[in-house]
Amino acid sequence: MENQTEVSEFILLGLTKLQELRCFLFALFLFLYIASVLGNGAIIAVVLAEPRLHTPMYFFLGNLSCLDICYCTVTVPKMLAGFLSRHQIISFTDCLVQLHFFHFLGSSEAVLLAVMAYDRYVAICNPLRYRLVMSPRVCLLLAATTWSSGFLHALMHTVMTSRLRFCGPNRVHHFFCDIKPLLSLACGSTRLNLSLLNIVTGGIVIGPFMLTLLSYLYIISFLLLKVQSQESRRKAFSTCTSHLTVVTLLYVPVIFNYVLPSRGDSHERDMIATLMYSIVTSVLNPLIYTLRNREVKSALRKVVGRKLFPGRIWRN
Repeated sequence: MENQTEVSEFILLGLTKLQELRCFLFALFLFLYIASVLGNGAIIAVVLAEPRLHTPMYFFLGNLSCLDICYCTVTVPKMLAGFLSRHQIISFTDCLVQLHFFHFLGSSEAVLLAVMAYDRYVAICNPLRYRLVMSPRVCLLLAATTWSSGFLHALMHTVMTSRLRFCGPNRVHHFFCDIKPLLSLACGSTRLNLSLLNIVTGGIVIGPFMLTLLSYLYIISFLLLKVQSQESRRKAFSTCTSHLTVVTLLYVPVIFNYVLPSRGDSHERDMIATLMYSIVTSVLNPLIYTLRNREVKSALRKVVGRKLFPGRIWRN
């Protein structure tokens, strides 16, 4: 295939042009990135180390933490480097790689949250068949489907973007290579790309979002109508509240970015929305799941206690 691309590199304009804000933003996002890696890494380590957490719910939570670490790693290191240099230059190939992995991990997380909602639906509304329905084989199949669907979705956008001709301005109004800012720089027609973005990306966001909402609506109605134990209600509501918080933080900004129509002056809005679901969410996820989950807090104390006091016997 003949390469029609004339622009060999792009300049990422980043979050701000104000030099006095760059040091503050560098420190802020470096802190958020370290917090995300350490927090999500701790969840992965605890889930692997604690036998009590070898259940479907925590298997999917470990997948979510892995996605969060990779997700913010796609954009944050390059953004931090941009704060330290005057121009944030990225080659066309690196731009496509960043675009691919951003949408690969992001769409995988959107699907994974729907899988986690289904897991909670089965656990709360059909507990006697839970181990049969959510068997290890089914969990592995759901996880593989989640990652592969995200990969194929991102591959479609990467291939379609690589076929575009870029011959004019190379300044990207964003802090990373996203589809919509790149399409605005293309010389040829982008109608097909925009249609795929609205239909396919909209579907991979709206579909899991609706399934997630329906799962939790059924769970809430089940708890109110059929569960009499206050303790069982409290525990189930606590788990569902954690999941719904994560769902809101991810899906709502994504819908604003990719489903709702954009205006000409929407660059700042798009960047703020992207920061919410790509960086802030990955930082908050470990806090949400640990502060509202007794099992994770107990397992974390146990694992840390074993490392600090290896001679002491730690009970569940």
